Amino acid sequence: MMKSRILLLVLLSWVSVHVFAQQEEEIVFSEKTFDFGTIKEEDGAAIHQFSFINKGLQPIKISSVKASCGCTTPDWTKEEVKPGETGFIQAKYNTHNRPGSFNKSLTVMLDGQASPVRLYIRGNVTPTPQSMDEDLPTAMGKLRVKYRSFNMGKVLTSEEPTTKKFDVYNSGSEPIVFEKEFVAPEFIKLKFSPQILLPKESGEIEVIYDGKANNNLGFNSDNVTFYTDEEGDDATKSISVYATVMEYFPPLSQEDLAKAPRLKISSPVHDFGKIKQGEKVTTSFQLYNAGKTELKIREAKSNCSCADASVKKGTLKPGESTEVKITFNSNGRRGNQQKSVTIFSNDPTASAQRVTVKAYVEAEGEFK
Repeated sequence: MMKSRILLLVLLSWVSVHVFAQQEEEIVFSEKTFDFGTIKEEDGAAIHQFSFINKGLQPIKISSVKASCGCTTPDWTKEEVKPGETGFIQAKYNTHNRPGSFNKSLTVMLDGQASPVRLYIRGNVTPTPQSMDEDLPTAMGKLRVKYRSFNMGKVLTSEEPTTKKFDVYNSGSEPIVFEKEFVAPEFIKLKFSPQILLPKESGEIEVIYDGKANNNLGFNSDNVTFYTDEEGDDATKSISVYATVMEYFPPLSQEDLAKAPRLKISSPVHDFGKIKQGEKVTTSFQLYNAGKTELKIREAKSNCSCADASVKKGTLKPGESTEVKITFNSNGRRGNQQKSVTIFSNDPTASAQRVTVKAYVEAEGEFK
């Protein structure tokens, strides 16, 4: 009896494996992965057909093909494919606005077969080259720039000024001469390269920003005006220069860091909850010197004129604390509000730390 059961199990296992192998061999693809290599965005959609042959004993029919991304459109043989005949699965990849590498899949379902077949396409799309007018879309007379605002990013209060170059382009038919004079704060200087920009030629404006001379920590926005030899109003060019000025700290040893001041802030978020429009509300945050030497609070700077910040004491000995008081004015505001105040100090490990106040401002008549 036991031998009969064992024989039956072996027979069933053989039948299962045999049937599974037959199902696997019913549809045979010439390839299951296709690499387009490097293709150009401007050439449009990339198309590839996966060919297959029915090696089974019965006709097969593809019930569906689903792509892993809306960027890929599938197509396939809709009719039954008889034994010995061939069919196809097509993958059409849309390259428009999709520069870079891609790896997508197609899931193929057959009538009467639970296990799907997966096909893959991959490649790399090089972006369509932009014209200078597209790359530098902002016109200032015949001079083109990317934006009217030149963002310097983070600027340190070190001895060395921060410099950054911004691309410009002469879209006109005459040379543009940059005048040497410009109007800017004393901590901002401009250089033009070349000084004479020929028609259809690219150049650069170099901004030299002296963070130490400015020393206004945090976000700064300054107006700068420069001049060209163009006619009329086109000769005057006005830009904004953005910078986030941060205090510079020379490299410190581990021993020096252990002795440095440390700014610690009590819970950095306060929620006023619901307040009436026009109401002023005030809260305080505790500032504590957890370091070994004197902590100096440089500045408390709000990101909104509606949130006024003041520090009670600017210098803290080790272990000493003070508070920063923040008053939020809800006049003219409505709904969810979130404002931040940045505390600047001589803590070399975290010289800029932020506290946040929140509120929901209810308009008149909204209270019940």
